[in-house]
Amino acid sequence: MEDTSLITLQPGQLLARGVSRHLRSHGYVSIEEFVPARGLRVDVMALGPKGELWVIECKSSRADFQSDNKWQGYLEWCDRYFWAVDTEFPTELLPEGTGLIIADAYDAEIIRMAPEDKLAPARRKKMLQKFATDAARRLHRYRDPKLLPMPDEEDSQ
Repeated sequence: MEDTSLITLQPGQLLARGVSRHLRSHGYVSIEEFVPARGLRVDVMALGPKGELWVIECKSSRADFQSDNKWQGYLEWCDRYFWAVDTEFPTELLPEGTGLIIADAYDAEIIRMAPEDKLAPARRKKMLQKFATDAARRLHRYRDPKLLPMPDEEDSQ
């Protein structure tokens, strides 16, 4: 039986799905299209079992990667930074000193662990609260789709 839920997803969203599945097998939970700060939106923000925060940017093609000029701004919002790409992606394009995940719509594998650069305690607290708040709001909207957004939700979308 064909999985028709994948038909409407974009290539990067398919990678994010596989990445999130893989991270879950390691005890991580994740949110896709997470906004750590105004003007930034990461493809996957993952929260680990010890409170670690990882950012994973999913790139479906060379052009997708080359058009991304914001990725370095994401480094200050996580403990580790990864790229997730498919098996056809030219991985030599990816910057040194970043993690590498090979993924598809169903699973992923961490090929190169990203170096750790721990968040400051105040930033970590802020990010954990934002992660929890965004996750709760998404669940609430899922349960009650006609719910009007709260005034401060505009930046979280």
